[in-house]
Amino acid sequence: MGSWTQTATAKVLGVGMLALVMTIPLMQVRALVGERRQLREDAMAQIAQGWGGRQVLGGPVLVVPTMRPATVLENQPPQLRAGSESVLADTLKADVAMAVQTRRYGIYGVPVYVATVKLDARFQPQDLAQYRHDSNAQWQGGKAELRLPIGDLRGLQDVDELRINGRPVRLESSAERLGSWPTVVVPVDLDALGGRPIDVEASLKLAGTESLQLLPLARNTDVTMRAPWRDPGFIGAALPLQHRIDAQGFSAHWHLLDLNRSYGQHWADNDGDMNADLHASAFGVQLYQPVDVYQRNVRAGKYGLLFIAMTFVVFFLFEVLKRLRVHPVQYLLVGAALAAFYVVLLALSEQIGFGAAYALAAAAVVAIVGGYAMAVLRARRAGLLLGGVLGLIYTVLYGLIAAEQYALLIGALVLLAMVALMMYLTRRIDWYAYVPMSPGPTAAAADSPEPPAGIMERS
Repeated sequence: MGSWTQTATAKVLGVGMLALVMTIPLMQVRALVGERRQLREDAMAQIAQGWGGRQVLGGPVLVVPTMRPATVLENQPPQLRAGSESVLADTLKADVAMAVQTRRYGIYGVPVYVATVKLDARFQPQDLAQYRHDSNAQWQGGKAELRLPIGDLRGLQDVDELRINGRPVRLESSAERLGSWPTVVVPVDLDALGGRPIDVEASLKLAGTESLQLLPLARNTDVTMRAPWRDPGFIGAALPLQHRIDAQGFSAHWHLLDLNRSYGQHWADNDGDMNADLHASAFGVQLYQPVDVYQRNVRAGKYGLLFIAMTFVVFFLFEVLKRLRVHPVQYLLVGAALAAFYVVLLALSEQIGFGAAYALAAAAVVAIVGGYAMAVLRARRAGLLLGGVLGLIYTVLYGLIAAEQYALLIGALVLLAMVALMMYLTRRIDWYAYVPMSPGPTAAAADSPEPPAGIMERS
């Protein structure tokens, strides 16, 4: 009489332990995916370094130097402290036309663009007069500046036109910043304007990588953007009021009020941290790449343990129902082939795309495991059946990866169906009985003079 370790229950526990052991190579594969994704991020950084990174563009901001009373000790003469106050435009209109291409660094491709931007902004004289009157500081209007924030100045390729009240002017480099963004400036003499509005017209070319966002630096901000890119992702604090996406690309229109953001039209340099508020108000477009092979590889790997366990269960059912014995080493070899699928999938998907890579990797693993099952189970029909089941499993897995919105629903239904099927097939198994051994060579193995390794005969 055999020991408890020879029962079907013990065999199930052993198969479960082997399935858990296979989490080790699956974790290594997940780490490999992360490493390859980091290499792609490094490639993107290399391209952005010479072209221009993710761009953020604001409208012109009027910055006026001030002198305000400083806090002094008692019995000390009054002193003045230098500072500044910022004023936003009343209206800002931006028209953005993006020309998009894909730059490659090794095997990695990154979408880059050159945006032709036309800006029109107006500062109302009554706003300037009111802010000057309400300020507790002395405005130095003759030394004011118009500052234009640009996220990455390396991407500023050209300034085709810049006019203030119809008069051509030139941008100057500056060490000043608006929030965390660098700026270029134009000196403005407020005292010489004589109460007239300030009209700013600018046309420039801005290069960047992956995304372009704008800042609503006006009481009324209107932005129109278009590009020949069919997969835009609208990001940031505001979605477009109207947008169109077709085979030729996309176009979008935003309209924002000063009431839609968390900062006002005017602030002093000591009014707290404006950086977070400015960042939170940015909006725009990301040039989304719908075929992200690394994201899909990660999603495929999440189901790795489940499908390895399902394949082991199929082997176990053949072992029990066909009165055969499969050695644990043979389970591990099958698990190794299933784990290798994810490495092959990752390597191929970087070269030929995810869909074709998935088909080739799945076909290779199905052929290997199906052929191995023919030898181990000593039955060609069993090997073909197991290969068919494995092919069905990979088909379901691809469906889970592709159906982003319904992946959980499909996965839950498949899992429920598999559990029900296993309960039906094992409903008459005596789990306390000893695992039966094969009685010897069968007709299915008549073409093989010797029994294959790993199969034990009944003594």
